[in-house]
Amino acid sequence: MNLAGLVPRSGPAVLGPRVLRSRMSVPLGEERSAAGDEIALPPNEGHVETDPAEESLVSRLKAGDEQAFADLVRQNAGRLLAAARRLLRSEESARDAVQEAFLKVHQSIAGFAGNARLSTWIHRILINVCLMKLRSQRRHPEEPIEVLLPKFPDGLHQEEPQIPWEDDALARLERAELRALVRQTIERLPETYRTVLLLRDIEELDTAEVARLLHVTENAVKIRLHRARQALRTLLDPHFKREPL
Repeated sequence: MNLAGLVPRSGPAVLGPRVLRSRMSVPLGEERSAAGDEIALPPNEGHVETDPAEESLVSRLKAGDEQAFADLVRQNAGRLLAAARRLLRSEESARDAVQEAFLKVHQSIAGFAGNARLSTWIHRILINVCLMKLRSQRRHPEEPIEVLLPKFPDGLHQEEPQIPWEDDALARLERAELRALVRQTIERLPETYRTVLLLRDIEELDTAEVARLLHVTENAVKIRLHRARQALRTLLDPHFKREPL
């Protein structure tokens, strides 16, 4: 199931350069989470095709052009806010994360080597900020995912076999009213699994990068993703399975 098309990646722009400029005086060394970890910059990636317009924007940003930064905010704030909302589930936290991400961009643009698209680099910074916030907010034990997974009492046969979804079920998922159902169902997953599912299937990061961001092995990411998808399928089954004749 391709979740990327089910959860919108866009959203209204909410920030302006004046809001951000008031925070530009924060020293880089003070940008830490409650746990004391620094927000890491994404690594350089492989060669990407040059975009003259983007090269011009990057040059202006490195030269300290305030209008260039205002353009950057206008072009990227909406989709960054949408991503932050998905990960943080709090409007206030999402808006704070977007502002922190742009602050980090402003402080670090001189080190941008152009080995990735600028938009990709900014998106990775935003993901880093959101993950730092999630780590600092995690204060209570997480509910086990086992209660959401299929049951195999004898180790071989599923207690309640999955019933094929109706032929048009996947097409129905494209409808706006059903996108909300998928989003609500994702929110029911334990945080550890929800985060991996969002990063891999919605934000479309690869396994290696998710592992790096979460400080776990690639195998751990694969296991969590598999279990998250299993749980999501189990929770969605009642809505889409074919009724018996």
